[in-house]
Amino acid sequence: FETVVESIKRGAETYLTKPFEYEALKVTLEQASRMAAREKELAAFRRSTEKDGARLSGVSEATRHLNELIEQVAPAPSPVLLEGESGTGKGLVARLIHNRSNRSKAPFVDLNCAGLSKELLESELFGHERGAFTGATATKPGLFEVAANGTVFLDEIGEMEFSIQARLLKALEDKKFRRVGGVRDLHADFRLIAATNRNLQNEIREGRFRSDLYYRLNVVRISIPPLRQRLDDVVLLAQLLSEQLAKELGKRPPKISDRAMEKLTSYPWPGNVRELRNTLERAMLVAKGDEIRSEDLLLSEVRMKRDADRPMEEWEIQPLDKMTEGYVKSAVAAVGGNIRKAARLLEVSPSTIYARLKEE
Repeated sequence: FETVVESIKRGAETYLTKPFEYEALKVTLEQASRMAAREKELAAFRRSTEKDGARLSGVSEATRHLNELIEQVAPAPSPVLLEGESGTGKGLVARLIHNRSNRSKAPFVDLNCAGLSKELLESELFGHERGAFTGATATKPGLFEVAANGTVFLDEIGEMEFSIQARLLKALEDKKFRRVGGVRDLHADFRLIAATNRNLQNEIREGRFRSDLYYRLNVVRISIPPLRQRLDDVVLLAQLLSEQLAKELGKRPPKISDRAMEKLTSYPWPGNVRELRNTLERAMLVAKGDEIRSEDLLLSEVRMKRDADRPMEEWEIQPLDKMTEGYVKSAVAAVGGNIRKAARLLEVSPSTIYARLKEE
């Protein structure tokens, strides 16, 4: 036992007791090989990041294409429109574009337009003069002034009030604006990056978004694919995120077991990278020891519903064993936990039910 403890302290992944079975040795070596491959992939990514500068983490074709787009559009002064589901990393992409642009030494300021009143949003963007409204006891510069020669990132721009959209368009086209309550034109030298998880063309048809502003923003449009369409990135993202979380939580970076990693890479991630991060954070808090196991991962039972009349998409395909386990568990729950009754209805033996539940 003392030898095992000392070996683990020195970095051993696992151990075998003698005499050992050939199959046990084979499984152990396969697990070690997969772990080594992950570490090699992670090290290669770190080297490429140090060499090329900040980039999106991932090995999928979609992420590679995104990194190429960021590098291509970053030097231009044109507005950029980022589209994608919530949690896909639109804010990160905006910051990467700024960091790789000629404005990287100037400020990067961001504002989420959702939930802000017309008056507050107007004041945040354009600033206000002293006495412009009740409570305006001092002159306040807006983000367009704060971001002089830099980048303004407006998240959830589809939530912006209609009248402010007109003021934003004028600032973009005329390169000048006025503070709320002001009479003097101020120079507006900033690059705008806007993001939305809405379909702005639908918003235009519904009369909630200005078509002229949309065309001004849509000079460069980047669609960020959801995580379910780039599941090849999950292994690398899980390792990088767990390292970041370990620093924040004051813990040692955890290992992720093979079964846990299989669970992570077979889940559709409706909440995207944000959900992956939250899942890993919870797992690290409840895990016993320095390894995240399958049972430490709490994944939502909610699945993205699809119309039965349309063809299945690739991301919707789940491992057959996983689907079977879920179906058996639901069947047992439906009969109040009566294993024999569930077995009779499923036309299998009770031992099969027990085996499935044990795997779950």
